[in-house]
Amino acid sequence: MGAFDDSKPTLAMLGLQFSYAIVSLITRAALIQGMSPRVFVVYRQAIATVVIVPVSYFSRRKSVGTSLGLRSFCLVFSASLIGVTISQNVFAEGLYLASSSMASAMGNLVPAITFVMAVALGLEKIKIGSIRSFAKIVGTVICVSGAISMALLRGPKLLNKTIFMSGGEDWWLGCLFIFVSTCCWSIWLILQVPLTASSPDHLSLSAWMCFLATLQSGILTLFLEKDLDAWKLHSYLELVGCLFTGIIGSGLSFFVQAWVICQRGPLFSAMFNPLCTVIVTVLAAIFLHEEIYTGGLIGGVAVIIGLYIVLWGKAKDFIKEEDEIDQRQAVKITIQDSREGERVLEEPFLSDKSNDNIEEDDNFHQ
Repeated sequence: MGAFDDSKPTLAMLGLQFSYAIVSLITRAALIQGMSPRVFVVYRQAIATVVIVPVSYFSRRKSVGTSLGLRSFCLVFSASLIGVTISQNVFAEGLYLASSSMASAMGNLVPAITFVMAVALGLEKIKIGSIRSFAKIVGTVICVSGAISMALLRGPKLLNKTIFMSGGEDWWLGCLFIFVSTCCWSIWLILQVPLTASSPDHLSLSAWMCFLATLQSGILTLFLEKDLDAWKLHSYLELVGCLFTGIIGSGLSFFVQAWVICQRGPLFSAMFNPLCTVIVTVLAAIFLHEEIYTGGLIGGVAVIIGLYIVLWGKAKDFIKEEDEIDQRQAVKITIQDSREGERVLEEPFLSDKSNDNIEEDDNFHQ
């Protein structure tokens, strides 16, 4: 059971990357059919709220003291605004203007951005000469480079200058939107550290996040989307896309992400993002019959290698943290035992009450 418990965060992140790949493909298909990106985000968060709020309510009925304080609410509001409302809206716009492959590739900048933010905030420590720190840096570079090469080194088609120019302003604007979304998601990962520390109920946090994101996205869409027909669903694909992205892509993923970050930290969670590019490439080849080029294959191998290097570095940190916790607990137990021993030695073998009883017995016999 110990080895299985240690592998739970890894298995959870692998499952999330599969779900994110499906979310990306379904979202792209729905937007191509003409659905408004902003309306799509509202429906996604509303469905996630409807699903996760009842689950959170019934799971908290027996718990006490899980309500949010002012600091926790401000953190949840900020995380919802930056990591959900802004991030998903600009990502949907970028996904529509650019392409799913470019969106998947640029999403792999999350580990690098998160790594820089975590180091700047002191959440990740870099020690010169440390093998663990060197592994995390090298693994991050390999992982991100391999993921980007999957989108840019797929053959003469994507390397042709006319292809880059043919996208026009919309293509570059889409890339800019996706980059902004990547930065927002990295900030969301960082915010999970103080958020889970102030309120460890991950399910309740996910419910609040989905609810606040629904309100924020709804208000934003009402100001930006003037056409009321944009709120209508015109196909089953749009309905299925909203349901899947809402239940799995938002409701379940927020809970799992918060739990994994609480267990292993934000960098551990971010380092799995490049796997989404690999999964999208494979699924596109199977279901959309897209060809896999040599550059994509090499990039996929680099992603796997870089990921294992970083996981090795993080595993060493995790083992070190467990050893430190065990040592602190051992010291605490030793101190408690020594104090109890001193207290026992200070007490007389026979209390005053016992001496009085002995004297009474002697007088009785006399």
